[in-house]
Formats: sequence, structure tokens, C-alpha cells
Amino acid sequence: MRFLDPTLGWWLLGAMTIIALLRWRLHRQFVASTTVRWLTSTSYRASIVRRLPFLVVLATAALIAFAMMEPVLPYSEATVQSRGLDIVMVLDLSSSMQEEMDPSKVEERLKHPGLPPGPTRLEATKNAIKAFVRTRHDDRLGLVVFSDNAYVVSPLTFDHDYLIHYVDMVDEQILQGEGQTAIGDGLALANYLLARQARGTSGHQVIVLFTDGENNRGRDPIDVLAESKEADIRVHFIGVALDDEIRGKSDVRALLQTIVRNGGRTFNATSAADLVAASKAIDTVEKGFLVNKVSVHDAPVYSWFAIPALIGLAVAFALRSVPYFVDQT
Repeated sequence: MRFLDPTLGWWLLGAMTIIALLRWRLHRQFVASTTVRWLTSTSYRASIVRRLPFLVVLATAALIAFAMMEPVLPYSEATVQSRGLDIVMVLDLSSSMQEEMDPSKVEERLKHPGLPPGPTRLEATKNAIKAFVRTRHDDRLGLVVFSDNAYVVSPLTFDHDYLIHYVDMVDEQILQGEGQTAIGDGLALANYLLARQARGTSGHQVIVLFTDGENNRGRDPIDVLAESKEADIRVHFIGVALDDEIRGKSDVRALLQTIVRNGGRTFNATSAADLVAASKAIDTVEKGFLVNKVSVHDAPVYSWFAIPALIGLAVAFALRSVPYFVDQT
């Protein structure tokens, strides 16, 4: 332990010394008598116990002085509890995510060649993810991307500015050479990330999957969803401009039905606005408690001195109300 303002202690010590000297100088004088030598005898002296209120006040003043010197612990570990979720966003980076988000814009551009291209599915999804991150103030968020394989871009973190920075860095070049859709591998990596990082969480853990296609590589997503359910992890599905042909396939229908059966929600966003709306809908998820241990530098501990000082003052006042101690300090 150390004190941030140790010089204040010397000022307080000086003030207490002056008060003690004044008290000694202004102490009541008594008329001398021929029996004074008897009164100075130890058998006639007042018991030290009768000066207990003064001693308690003195100790209280010392405790207040220590508290005012701003005592701190240089390094300590604190447990931070907040009301929120552990959420891992799983983002599809397959080659089809480079297509334009709104197909109708393509037809308009064929008729009017001067029109600028609209945002790609990846760009629209990144904007939706960033909007989602900005609304989840109390949540710990992470990001996993996948194509042929799955990768962790950001572990679970409360630093949302850091996460948004990494979302901005995700582009079509990050998984250059890959182009397929390993949904099962992306979900499995998210499960692993939650299991490793979210220890001590008493609440729900969530995965939000953003994809525009069907699984065509790696693990079967249905098997991975069974593992998510066993671990009490809820999975939500946000389709990025999923066309009717893909949605009608048996494996995609089975994936969506399993997510709903396990308590998750499914969305199909056909525009950038739909993506943001689907992301906001996840905000209705039930909240849980997060417990996170953080290192604290110069943690204040003035309460170690202030609370005993208050108790000391109360004791001193209580003693002064007892006739035995009155006028003996």
C-alpha cells in the first residue's frame, strides 16, 4: 500500500500537535493546598481508563489522516460484474459475399450505365455488424470469419471500438484463395471460443451467424448445433440476400428449423436496411450476468481507514455520555 498525498499527513500531524499544546496550556488550574503532595501520589491519580474517550478521538483523528492521504494498492485484481451477454458473430467470407447486395440495382445499372454500384453483401453485412456492436454496451463481443476454414478475428472483448476497427479491416483479400462456405466450421470455432473465454458467465451465450449460402465444406452444421445446444449456447441466423432456390434446399431448411427448435431466431435480409433491422432484433434476447476479472492500478482503499474512523467517533460520543468519563479528558 502507498499514499498518493503523503504530505497531507505532515500537515495533519502538525495541526494535531498544536491542538494538543493548546489543550495542555489552557488546562484548568486548581488552587494549591497543603495536601497537594497527597494528591500527586499514584494512589490518588485518576485511572487511565477515564481518559478512554480522548484516546479514542486521538486514534480516530489518525485514521482520518490516513484516509485523507489517499491510500491505494499499487496493483490489485477486481471482479467486474455486468448485465449482458457473451456474443460471437460468425461472418461468411465466401466468394458470393462479393456480389451486390440488392440484385435490382444490377438491372437498373444495365439500363443506366452511369449509376454507381451498390454495396456488396460483405460491405452491407459489415455495416450491420458495426451497428449491432454499437448497441450492445454491456456485452462482451467476438468475431469469427470463415470460408474454406474458420478463423478468429477478435476474441471476446468489452472494447467495442477495438472490435469495430477489426471489422473495418475485414475484406475480400483477408481469405484470398478461399471461396467455399464452411458454416459448420465457423459455428464450431465460435463454440470453442465461448467455451474457452466465457468461463464464469452466469447467463446466456449467443452466436449470430451471417451467411448468404449453404454449407458445402467441413463439418455438418446440424451436428455443431447439437453441441451448441448442449453447451446452452443460442444460435441466431441472419441470411444475407438468401434467394428462394437456396432457402428451398433440404439442408438449408433443416439448418433453419434446428436453429428455431433450439430457441434461436432466423432472418432473411434482402437489403442493407433489413440487415440492420435483423441485427437490432437480436437486442430482445434475454440478458445474463457477466463476471470478468480485471487488473486495477492504484485501487483506492481509503475505506479501510474511513470506516473505522466513523466507528471510533461513534464510540467516543457514546463514552462521553457516560458520567464516569465526563470532565476527565
